[in-house]
Amino acid sequence: MAMKVRLKRMGAKKAPFYRIVVADAKAPRDGRFIEEVGYYNPISEPVELKVDGERVQHWIKNGAQPTDTVRALLKKANVL
Repeated sequence: MAMKVRLKRMGAKKAPFYRIVVADAKAPRDGRFIEEVGYYNPISEPVELKVDGERVQHWIKNGAQPTDTVRALLKKANVL
């Protein structure tokens, strides 16, 4: 099973809030996921970013591929 570490969009219209999740690559963007490993709120000042680095490392070791956006966020959080 191919897995991705990606963003799941939540929040109201024009007020996005994202959860960082591990999901099957074929699952829809806001659909079923395996585990939630963090969140990202770009609207708040300062920007909120919380990541469970230990769980992210576990999933990456087991073959999950982060998307480009999530990879950049993980580098900001010093996980990668």
